[in-house]
This record gives sequence, structure tokens and C-alpha cells, in this order.
Amino acid sequence: MKFATALLLIISYIAVASAHMAMLWPTPRGGFGTKQYNGRIHAFIGYKDNVWKVRFPCGGYAPGPITKMKAGQTINVRFYASGMRASDIKKQPVLTKSTKQFHQARHGGGMCEFSLSYDGGKTFHLIGRYTNTCPDAYFKWPVKIPSNVPSCTHDKCLFVWSWTANILPQYYMNCADIRLEGSKDGKLPSQSIQIVDFKNRKMNVKELGDGIKHRASTGPTKKEISGNLSGNIPKALKKA
Repeated sequence: MKFATALLLIISYIAVASAHMAMLWPTPRGGFGTKQYNGRIHAFIGYKDNVWKVRFPCGGYAPGPITKMKAGQTINVRFYASGMRASDIKKQPVLTKSTKQFHQARHGGGMCEFSLSYDGGKTFHLIGRYTNTCPDAYFKWPVKIPSNVPSCTHDKCLFVWSWTANILPQYYMNCADIRLEGSKDGKLPSQSIQIVDFKNRKMNVKELGDGIKHRASTGPTKKEISGNLSGNIPKALKKA
């Protein structure tokens, strides 16, 4: 019954919100299944209607459920497409025939970056990147927490997904609240993430993608997965 109710809420919110893609796991602030869920978790930073404005960082949502993580752990990130049914959420990621796929507003793919923030979204430390085909709810996207990062046990610890789309100049961000068990003398990665396409940021930026608007992509490449798990983070694709 709870799933059926949630599904009806999803359908109703899609009608009024700019619904695209969102992080499903780790559960982000305002994500599916949380008390704050309002359907606008899918929308890009800067989206505004008469109910909600999606703000930077983290969409403007308050802290949500906490996910425990450890240094050296692989996080299999999953995405939530607006066209997914409750049954899809339960069984994904499992690729199916093209004629039976749920709708995904992937905007031609683009570049997904994954980062840690220890100060509630003031600074970001890059730990993973997938280019061209990301995001896609039909696949897992492995990201490794570096083995040498310090612990983070206060209320401003975040695992962050950010996406610069291909077809449209739009920038998306979801943040999961975490508690991270790390190294005693740990050090955070020095590289930050790309932040674009809203007020006071570089505008009209698009990333190279696969051009697929609504169907499944080919998913992450073996090379990308290997790089993200080994700490050799794939480089951003250069624009034409």
C-alpha cells in the first residue's frame, strides 16, 4: 500500500515539476522515500515553480537519512528516472528490451561527477567521474571511497552526485548525508568538481554525451569502472 501511494505521488508531481533524473542510492536529501520528497528532486539547479526553487547546493533540501560508509568501500550508485514504476525501483538495475524500457529524461547523457563534502556543500572533493553515458537508471555506477580519506562523523558530511547534461545546458546535484569511517591521518582529494549553469556560475555549458534522450545507454565502460575503482579517475571529455 505504501508503494502504491508513493507511486501516485510520483505521477502527480511529474505533472507539475520538471522531472529528469535523480540519485536513488545512496538516498539523497529530498530523495524518493524520504519525508521531504516533492518530485522536484529530479530538477536542475535553478529550476523554480510556485512551490519550490531548486537551490545550490543539494537542491536546497534539509538533511535527510544517513548512510554509513567506510574508506576503501565501493559505492554502487543507482539513479531514479521519472518514468520508473515501483516495480522498476525494486528490480533495477536490470537492462530490458528497448521496446519495454521505462522513460528516462537523460538529456543525451553527459558527465557525472561524484564527490565528498565535509562542510555541508561549501567545498567538494572529487572521488569519481563517468562521462558520455551518465546518468542511466539501468546500470550501477561504481565509485570508490578513497582508502586514505579522514573520518567524517558530524552533520555536514555529504556524498554528492553532480551532472552536466549533453543536450541542454543544465546542471543537477543531489546530496546524501553520510557518516564516514576513515583513516586517522587521512587526507581529502584536492581536485574539485565542475559547477556551472546557474547564477554566478559559468553559463550555457554542455558536456559531450551519447545523444540518447529517453532510452538506456550502453552504460559505464570497463575502462571507466576500472579507473574509478583504482583511483585513476577518468578525465572529462573535451568538447568538440
